[in-house]
Amino acid sequence: MTTPAQRDDTVWPAVLTWRAHNAPRMESVRVQLVGNRIKASGRIIGGECADHPAFSASYDLVTDEAGVTRRLSVRTSLASGERHVSISRDAEGYWMVEDGTNHHRSGFGGALDVDVVLSPFFNTLPIRRFAMQHNAENHQVPVVYVYLPDLSVRAADLTYSSGPDGIQVLSPVSSSTITVDGQGFIVDYPGLAERI
Repeated sequence: MTTPAQRDDTVWPAVLTWRAHNAPRMESVRVQLVGNRIKASGRIIGGECADHPAFSASYDLVTDEAGVTRRLSVRTSLASGERHVSISRDAEGYWMVEDGTNHHRSGFGGALDVDVVLSPFFNTLPIRRFAMQHNAENHQVPVVYVYLPDLSVRAADLTYSSGPDGIQVLSPVSSSTITVDGQGFIVDYPGLAERI
């Protein structure tokens, strides 16, 4: 049987799916790759647990040819209602965050990436951009950080340290050593999810 770590010959576009380790939650995303450009459409489904209420979230992401995020839209559905947020980066490096009633423009500390809490997929963006799956390096990565399920958006710094045992990730909500495939996509993120 082929494990996700051995699937470095993935044919693109592909659908990647993760199952949470200790929560009733899954993520599935259709990914299209052209060089470093990524186009992705995904969904996260979470059952009610101690970490979050029951929710579903769908997202669409587009990066440029360097792997820098151009835009992300996220929509969540909860029993209390629906929310959405659109985040885009302009040519001057400023981000526009819109949620239907509010507009906010910020540099977010020079961020080139977005990250969505509870999602293993979004860690792939800086990993691929810096080719951390092939090089032992340390990177402090400013990101536009989107919290689920409330869709609050904040600036955050993530630290990535890659080495022979995997890639250590320190985020505002966790610290873990993750494993990735040869394309830089998450195989296992202990404490969050594993690819199935």
